[in-house]
Amino acid sequence: MPHRKPPAAHSAALGTNPERARRHNRRVVLETLRQHGRLGRSDIANLTRLTAQAVSNIVAELLEEGFLIELGRRRTARGQPPVEFALNADGGVTAGMEIAADHITTVLVDLAGEVRARRVAPLPDLAVEAVQALAAGELDRARAAKGMPERLLGCGVVMPGPFDFEGTLTVGSTALPGWTGQDVTALMSAALGAPVTIENDATAAAVGEHLYGVGRNLRHFCLVYFGLGLGLGLMLGGEPYRGAQGNAGEIGHLPAVPQGLPCVCGREGCLERYVSPPALQEALRAAGTGPVDAAGIARLQVEGHPAIVGWIAQAGKQLSPVLAMLESLFDPETIVLGGSLPDSVIDALILAAEPLPLSLARRGDRAIPRVQRGTTGQFTAALGAAALPLLDATAPRLVRNPSASEPAAPDQVAVA
Repeated sequence: MPHRKPPAAHSAALGTNPERARRHNRRVVLETLRQHGRLGRSDIANLTRLTAQAVSNIVAELLEEGFLIELGRRRTARGQPPVEFALNADGGVTAGMEIAADHITTVLVDLAGEVRARRVAPLPDLAVEAVQALAAGELDRARAAKGMPERLLGCGVVMPGPFDFEGTLTVGSTALPGWTGQDVTALMSAALGAPVTIENDATAAAVGEHLYGVGRNLRHFCLVYFGLGLGLGLMLGGEPYRGAQGNAGEIGHLPAVPQGLPCVCGREGCLERYVSPPALQEALRAAGTGPVDAAGIARLQVEGHPAIVGWIAQAGKQLSPVLAMLESLFDPETIVLGGSLPDSVIDALILAAEPLPLSLARRGDRAIPRVQRGTTGQFTAALGAAALPLLDATAPRLVRNPSASEPAAPDQVAVA
């Protein structure tokens, strides 16, 4: 069978015209402006395939709400030049916060997608009240930066899963101690004094890499995330795939070693017992070194510490067939490795995984590598988290289960 080339990716997301799709269409207009900078109404309509009237209505709404600014007429040689619009960078910020095992990472991102603040604070106490207090303080300190827009549109908070439902953390090897069964959404909303969206850390990391990193121009990729455990974020068709309960991508509990090391999930030989930052720390402790922070790990690697060299060789070998399996399952444009490990260690892991097993991704006409390191570093999950509330803040509110005798208004779509 002759090889078929995949369809070319669109330069912008496409909209749909039914009134019930306005929530999606507003996001499409905003994303198109984020990609292109400044556009007239007809430009937006052409790029999104929305009608001129739909674009005009959405632009008017977003102007009134402060999400867009009018830039005046475009300078052209002849004819009536169009009025151009752009995202209002000072119209507000969203916060992204990653709560990890030993630190909290916070970023503030404005409406134009520019990062206005970045902070990393050590987290010595994982008790609920301690995390709430530190998170609130970090958000206040980030918002106090000079020139920061006053309006806070919401906060995205990412934590290691697995999750149960409605932002409740359930039992698992990566669940933070003391948070099992807690309603994280309610707890963090109360602490931060703002609407909070909860997300799995690996999924948020994939969103962050899609918006700011090597996945910026990709619509289909997998992100293997080295966090408190080992997770997988999936970007399929330009959208994050979460699964039924938000737990898609729990690859850390794939069986890797028969009758291997015991895992807190109750099984033996799970992949993250061998391929994860905690597994590396365990190898360092066994060698009489550690725990070591990321900078220390990078330094020891440069020095050729045998525990790190040995762990990279073993972890790369165990990761290799998993990468090929992901290629066969999802047919991604590439697989990205990222998270809390130093860049140099991730680069070494990619080399140690070679040669990758034969899979559908092994083609002679590949334009990008099968596997590559992400470029957003330790901020990737927080950056993805900051994008989550913007989607809600810029879309019309929904009415849940309206009465049959009270049909939803045109901009209030009923959802089950």
